Amino acid sequence: MKITYLGHSAFIIEEQDFKAIIDPFISGNDLSTTKIGDIKGLTHIFVSHGHDDHIGDTIPLAKANNALVITNAEIAGYLSDKGLKTHAMHIGGKYKFDFGTVKLTPALHGSGITTDRGTIDGGNPCGFIIEVNNKKVYHAGDTGLTMDMKLLESENIDVALVPIGGNFTMDIDDAVKAIEFIKPKATIPMHYDTFPVIKANPNEFKEKNKTGKTVILSVGSNYEF
Repeated sequence: MKITYLGHSAFIIEEQDFKAIIDPFISGNDLSTTKIGDIKGLTHIFVSHGHDDHIGDTIPLAKANNALVITNAEIAGYLSDKGLKTHAMHIGGKYKFDFGTVKLTPALHGSGITTDRGTIDGGNPCGFIIEVNNKKVYHAGDTGLTMDMKLLESENIDVALVPIGGNFTMDIDDAVKAIEFIKPKATIPMHYDTFPVIKANPNEFKEKNKTGKTVILSVGSNYEF
């Protein structure tokens, strides 16, 4: 499996015929070195919540790639009205797809969707456990530290993608506690440096994290396992 970091909370995950993007905030992301037109062959798109910097470029990417969007029921309804193929889920739900399984996990955050007519309900924010070929990736979405993360230890996560930027999400110290709960084999920090208010040093997280290994990805780089 190959995980490519696109900046903020956006990642591409590839495993055989499965190619998915999570929280595709590309346009408007000053850290991103990727253009929407460069992203081809997507089979799936995962959206953790409705905020602009996470729902991002879901609509043009889904249309250009004929990709299935997996998200909560409220966002799925909103995107279905835009002509996209969607699969609606909710927290705690698990579903077997042709590529493997997806389970939605709790996230402590908001999820309002910005529209021309104001903000509309984006349902509950979530994280994802994505399993393909017996390899598990946990994308935490935007979240604060929660005791629910302790339950993820039994999932035997291979790679955890967790926010460290603070202010809107966990900071470095809380992310370290989260990883102590989850006990993944590897952790990739995310959701930092995109805006001044979430400036953080991933090397500080790496020094403090004693659970498994920490993989710091620069924008555009990847990790394979």
